[in-house]
Amino acid sequence: MALPTVLYSATQVRALDAHAIEELGIAGYTLMKRAGEAALRYLRTRWPTSHRIVIVCGSGNNGGDGYVLARFAQAAGLTVSVLHAGPVSALRGDARQAYEDFRASGGQVQPFAAERLDAGELIVDALLGTGMRGGVREELAQVIRAINTRKLPVFSLDVPSGLDADTGAAAGEAVRAEATVTFAGLKTGLFVGDGPEFSGSVFFDDLELTATQPAGFAPALTRISEPEIHEALPRRARAANKGDFGRVLIVGSGSGMPGAVRLAGEACLRVGAGLVTVAVAPENVAAIAAGRPELICLGLENEQVLLAAMKRAEVIAVGPGLGRTGWANWALAAVLNSDKPLVVDADALNLLAAQGLTPRDNWILTPHPGEAGRLLDISAQEVQRDRIGALARLLERCHGTVVLKGAGTLVGTRGRTPGLCERGNPGMASAGMGDVLTGAIAGILAQCGDPWRAARVGVLVHALAGDAAARAGERGLLAGDVARELQRCVNL
Repeated sequence: MALPTVLYSATQVRALDAHAIEELGIAGYTLMKRAGEAALRYLRTRWPTSHRIVIVCGSGNNGGDGYVLARFAQAAGLTVSVLHAGPVSALRGDARQAYEDFRASGGQVQPFAAERLDAGELIVDALLGTGMRGGVREELAQVIRAINTRKLPVFSLDVPSGLDADTGAAAGEAVRAEATVTFAGLKTGLFVGDGPEFSGSVFFDDLELTATQPAGFAPALTRISEPEIHEALPRRARAANKGDFGRVLIVGSGSGMPGAVRLAGEACLRVGAGLVTVAVAPENVAAIAAGRPELICLGLENEQVLLAAMKRAEVIAVGPGLGRTGWANWALAAVLNSDKPLVVDADALNLLAAQGLTPRDNWILTPHPGEAGRLLDISAQEVQRDRIGALARLLERCHGTVVLKGAGTLVGTRGRTPGLCERGNPGMASAGMGDVLTGAIAGILAQCGDPWRAARVGVLVHALAGDAAARAGERGLLAGDVARELQRCVNL
């Protein structure tokens, strides 16, 4: 089935299971059998010519899913080898029932041995799922290493073993799956942190529970989707003029850095802003104006020039190429004194981290993990280990709307379910991409007037443009290539 737009924590999905069992009277083993049926369906869809499968089962309910899959796959005519990691005597409840039913159907179970993995064309990981607590024990880490060293595709049930189902952090050793089928609710860890790297293609089956969710069951994240583009940027009236689509001022590009604001300004125009002015170090004006004549270029010689430009603007973006000089400090201070909606990025964030910030509700901050770490006084690695938690801390400290950039960019504002953008690609890890995003968000904000919506849609169209530009290959992708694709993406 198509992936839903809502994502849940592992605790929430366990609560959904418990609600189905305790309140609705659906047996836990019935849910396990539904999971096994779904796993077989997606296995045969993804690998239709694979007839020999090896299923590695653990001692919890994830192992139970594996035993159900084994029984159904064997009945469907596949050759099934089942390896149990750990003592079979540790199986309890529904997992034990699944094991007994598999054995009663004629299935054989062998203790795990690395060489036995070679009996299949495909390995099924039913080792840990969401049942991991803390790091992976060494005996199971050895099993995971053996799975990963085989040159065979791997299909994980629910969550790749060793991957944190909430944060997407790979706890030392984690299975690298080519595909994962997850059940009942999409887990956040499949889409954030290391999740996409380890999960591969994600399939989903709701186990017939979607219609039975308890009232007030709020998701942990929502996936940002294309229909939001039209909601933020509806069809234009025939008699429209450029004044109807917002006046944006972008402040940045200190001495020797004309490219950053040039990219942000072009992106702002490409998403449809009516009038875009850039205020930069005076020596940068000629280079920017020559390269993109549609931009109004101001040499920022003194504060009066900036104050006059801010008065005319409806949205102000600050940070691309700003630098950390005295010039940058007074320019940022003047912008922060404005009551206009702001988009704050790059060196403006670094200056805020160094100087301290006053929270405000009408700004959009767009940090990458390093900048987020500086704002929170932690390392970028700590941010990456729990991106959802880091986003929550940023919102608590900064207020407004926060875009935590990276693979699986997150968008949050207080009082709303955070958004996740799963689009984009590694080719976008190159200079200037953040400047293009800043311009895109500012341009959309100028048109829709809603920071939350502008941030979500800006992130999405930026990622879609990156994917479009990468059709020729990810390596060598330039920020300018992405900026040029924005026009098509805001007109989907």
